[in-house]
Amino acid sequence: MFVYIIMAILAYCIGSVNFSVIFSKKFAGFDVREKGSGNAGSTNMLRSVGKKAAAITLICDILKGVVSIAIAIILGNMISGSNKELLLQIAGIAVVIGHTFPVFFQFKGGKGVATSLGILLMSNWQIGLICLVFAIVLMALTRMVSLGSCAAAVLFPILTLFINNNYTVLTEGKNGNVYFIYSLILAVIVLYNHRNNIKRLLNGTENKLSFKK
Repeated sequence: MFVYIIMAILAYCIGSVNFSVIFSKKFAGFDVREKGSGNAGSTNMLRSVGKKAAAITLICDILKGVVSIAIAIILGNMISGSNKELLLQIAGIAVVIGHTFPVFFQFKGGKGVATSLGILLMSNWQIGLICLVFAIVLMALTRMVSLGSCAAAVLFPILTLFINNNYTVLTEGKNGNVYFIYSLILAVIVLYNHRNNIKRLLNGTENKLSFKK
C-alpha cells in the first residue's frame, strides 16, 4: 500500500509543476492565467505568449506524463508483489490531477491534454498514436483544439476494449480491459476540464485557432 501512496504523491507533485505559468513569466513577464482564456496550457500560451513558449510548454507538459509513468514502471519492476498495472494507473491519474489542480500554483492549472498524451504514449504507444492522429486531423479540419482534445479523450477508453497489444505493462493472462476504468477516469477529467469549451461547441461559439499566426 505504501508504494501506491508514494507513487500518487510523487506523480501529483510532478503534475503540479506548471510550465505554462513558469515560462509565461520568464518569456513575457506575466502569468498566462491572467491572459486570453485564463487557462494554463499550451493553446493559451500560443495565443498569449507565442509559438516558441507554446512549443516548449507542450513538450514539457508531455514529459510530465512520460516521467510519471516511467517512474511507475521502474517501481513496479523493483518492488516484488506490487500490482504493476495499478501503479501505472495511479501515476497517470495523479499526474493529470496535479496538472489540473497544481499545489504549487494555487490549484489553478491546465486541462491535462498534453500530459495525458505523454501518459497514453507510455501506457500503450499504439493507442497513443491513434488518439494523437485522430485529434490532429480534427483540429486541422475544424481549427478547434478543444474538439480534437475531447474527441481523443472519448476514443481512449473505447480503444482499450479492442486493443490488447503494445501495453507497456500488462501481466500475462490480462487484456486491455484492465485499463478501461483508468482510461475512463482520464477521459472524464479531460472532458470536465473542457466543460466550458463543450458548451461553446454545442452553441457554435467555440474559438478557432489560426495556424497562420
